Amino acid sequence: MWPKDASGNWIDPIDPKFSGGQGGRDYFTENNAYTYNWDVKHDLKGLFYLMGGRTKAEAKLDQLFREDLGRSKYQLWYTFPDATGLVGQFVMGNEPSFHIPYIYNYLGAPWKTQKRIRMLMNTWYTDNLFGIPGDEDGGGMTAFVVFSMMGFSPVTPGIPVYNIGSPVFEQVKIKLSNGKVFTIDAPGSSDAKKYIQSATLNGKPLNTPWFTHQAVLDGSTLKLVMSESPNKQWGSGEEDAPPSSIDYKSGK
Repeated sequence: MWPKDASGNWIDPIDPKFSGGQGGRDYFTENNAYTYNWDVKHDLKGLFYLMGGRTKAEAKLDQLFREDLGRSKYQLWYTFPDATGLVGQFVMGNEPSFHIPYIYNYLGAPWKTQKRIRMLMNTWYTDNLFGIPGDEDGGGMTAFVVFSMMGFSPVTPGIPVYNIGSPVFEQVKIKLSNGKVFTIDAPGSSDAKKYIQSATLNGKPLNTPWFTHQAVLDGSTLKLVMSESPNKQWGSGEEDAPPSSIDYKSGK
């Protein structure tokens, strides 16, 4: 993600880890380019194409979580006080980042989503006074952790599908207003058994790391077989990726 001036010219040089000026927010606010690179939820496939394909995009996403700040935390937070809960350049404490760990589902590496989500929750959402990593804006941070602890989360607004992560609980039941109950069964799920070996939806094999909102409304049962070792083949096919295009139509 790169800024242009009022005439449409690329601004150069610029440090994508910062925001230009003398510690001001000339080009970015709250987060830097490392976060906004991934905020193309409406066309992730197109984003990966621009990054050189899924393999290069996956490597770029890996690097996000280990890229150094390029300056002290004091300098970074002076400009970006919202950029808390840092893991490399990933920001757990601000809403524009919440979908990013789930992007591995779109890249053929759902096991990395499972691993990363559990690490982030264990690190930043603890049951003590440090148990919230940033500013809670309108319930976004709470929604992220509640969804993620149940084992799924939405990514692209307006597209009625949910990405599967790694459930903290062995069983979750969601009572719906239509009288039905959506159930997630993950026997043995734990800090060690955080990886999904296989899945079924209403007893039928589910080989995609996502399911539809309609499945929730129908009161379905999602059963996940958990393991200490990742199954790198489950949900890894390009055709298995969740939809992100804004022209997505359910059932087509």
